[in-house]
Amino acid sequence: MSRAHEIREQYRQLLGDAVIEHIRAEVAAAPPPSPEVIDALRRIFTRPAGEISVAAPAPAARAA
Repeated sequence: MSRAHEIREQYRQLLGDAVIEHIRAEVAAAPPPSPEVIDALRRIFTRPAGEISVAAPAPAARAA
């Protein structure tokens, strides 16, 4: 049994078939996301920590 199947089975045991069917029906009835939402999510998933700043170059070591 795959890990994904185990997780689905755990959810089924916790929630019950009726609740899972209700959730699936709600998801199916939801409108698709707007292009703006897709763009925002794409930015979040590609850079979850936010914009990555470019570090300043390290100062050159002084000759002693």
